[in-house]
Amino acid sequence: MNIAVILAGGVGSRVGADRPKQFIEIMGKPVLAYTIEKFDDHPEIDAIEIVCVKSHIDYLKEMVKEYGFKKVKWITEGGDTFQGSVMNGIYNLKGEVSDDDVLLIHFGASPFVESEIISDAARVCKEKGNAISTTDFLYLSGSKDGDKSLNYINRDTIACMNSPHAFQFKFACDLYDEGVRTGVINEVEPHTTTMMYALNKPIYFSKGSQTNIKITTKEDLDLFEGYVLLQQKRKTENQSR
Repeated sequence: MNIAVILAGGVGSRVGADRPKQFIEIMGKPVLAYTIEKFDDHPEIDAIEIVCVKSHIDYLKEMVKEYGFKKVKWITEGGDTFQGSVMNGIYNLKGEVSDDDVLLIHFGASPFVESEIISDAARVCKEKGNAISTTDFLYLSGSKDGDKSLNYINRDTIACMNSPHAFQFKFACDLYDEGVRTGVINEVEPHTTTMMYALNKPIYFSKGSQTNIKITTKEDLDLFEGYVLLQQKRKTENQSR
């Protein structure tokens, strides 16, 4: 099976809203609902788990009913940190899924993800054991040295990684078990990729897109509203042909 694990456990303070950013409404619909919809409609996704901030679990359950999402099978509480939420999501599935099932871990505030990105993450993961949506770095880049830059960084050596990040279930369990056992999980930046680097685990690339961003700021919300309007316009044009 391919299981989407959608992370909605954060509060998104940088957006400055009165609610977690994944629950902010765009065109009358929560950002998280747009994200869930991408996976619920995807023919290769068999089930969905949502890791949710505790204060909004009841709200989430009503949202699932309101939008008629068919594949949401599990809702579990988020952790105090990103890593805690990922672990809660993974360990909640023990006894529910098989070792070789694929988990596609995705940010609830990343609603721009498209079907081909989801498909390729699952494909690469089945071949390699893990995969992460990756794009090339397109901008000039240099080191940060106070208020100036003193060193050029070759952009061709930089991989820009985003979600979904896919793992075979056993690999994910073993990875976090090792991270906790060795203490590495407490020594690195709070992301799965940094823990993998510290544990010398290779990270395999799958298809990405420059538009597949995570909503972090108010400006990102404006971008997403424009994206929704564009999608609606295209749908109307296709129906009128």
